[in-house]
Amino acid sequence: MIRNSLVSDAQEICDIYNYYVLNTTTTFEEHPVSLVAMQNRILDVTESLPWLVFVEDEKLIGFAYAGSWGSRSAYRFTVESTVYVTPNLGSRGIGTQLYNDLLSELRKRSRHSVIAVISLPNPASIEFHEKFGFQRVGSFQEIGRKFDQWIDVGYWQLVL
Repeated sequence: MIRNSLVSDAQEICDIYNYYVLNTTTTFEEHPVSLVAMQNRILDVTESLPWLVFVEDEKLIGFAYAGSWGSRSAYRFTVESTVYVTPNLGSRGIGTQLYNDLLSELRKRSRHSVIAVISLPNPASIEFHEKFGFQRVGSFQEIGRKFDQWIDVGYWQLVL
């Protein structure tokens, strides 16, 4: 089941997200996100944008949301998308279902453009985004540093 996120989902979202923080370069955060910080993030996002969760057998196993892109008012129709699934469940289509619903919700809210920021290399994420029609629009070399390595970042865009 996919539904809107609640503040009470924050611990399960932390459990999923902090795995990626501690073990991957998918996110450039380097320290686990606290429960209170995640609660605040959910509240901030859901004031105006969707944050969806995938629940199976009463357990939250994935989430996707859209956040603001840029702080200037002219960017208000553009968002950055995010999706995370419980490790080892990535091949079950959970992320695809979440993204389908997220993109549909963004269309309903009259958003025009969605940006995906992907640390490189990451062929699985690139393939995932391109199946939705995202196109690569640029990249930066060695702009993030995590786990004692420089990381490139690519930008993919979908015009809704």
